Amino acid sequence: MAGKVKSICEEKVSPVIEELGYEVVEVEYAKKTDGMNLTFYIDKEEGIQVEDCEKVSKAIDGLLEELNPTDDQPYILNVSSPGIDRPLKTERDFKRNMDKEIEITLFSKIDGKKRFVGNLKGFDAQSVTIENNGKQTTFDKSKIAHIVPVLKF
Repeated sequence: MAGKVKSICEEKVSPVIEELGYEVVEVEYAKKTDGMNLTFYIDKEEGIQVEDCEKVSKAIDGLLEELNPTDDQPYILNVSSPGIDRPLKTERDFKRNMDKEIEITLFSKIDGKKRFVGNLKGFDAQSVTIENNGKQTTFDKSKIAHIVPVLKF
């Protein structure tokens, strides 16, 4: 069911959000402590404010009623910023973080390590390359559990 809901929302609702000038980073349909939640994570160059979330929520509420992606099962609609520490997933995420410090966590250890930190130097559909202390290392995306920006305050 979750896959079907997500698929319908990505196909039919995401374009409406994008027409408003936002990037849909992720659509999530998952059980939380308060029941089923349908969450749209949105972003834009200047960042997301509460008003942006309200605007998108109002714009898609009627469409979701019409589409009925959950087949009348109750859910809570959320529209949210993915946060500044969100994982890198989209091509835009990678482009935005080129030459910036990122942390890569692998599913399995390589040379006794699962965690690697370095500046993002390249990426494509299959791999990610970072540089640390002048040494470049390329990782197969299928072996990467997650990639996040390194935040320094």
